[in-house]
Amino acid sequence: MSRINIFARLLADRSGASAAEYALILAIIGAAIAIAAIGLGGAIGNSMTDAANNISQ
Repeated sequence: MSRINIFARLLADRSGASAAEYALILAIIGAAIAIAAIGLGGAIGNSMTDAANNISQ
């Protein structure tokens, strides 16, 4: 098999591109979940502190 044929087959192969796209999508979703958890964690902590202060009064 000639080098040109091997190169053409590599260019036509899309399986690696699909895996890379799925990995990128998962990374974006993971980052969004992490950012949401950080934001919600602070809000939940503040709510718990307010509730504890109201109970102790």
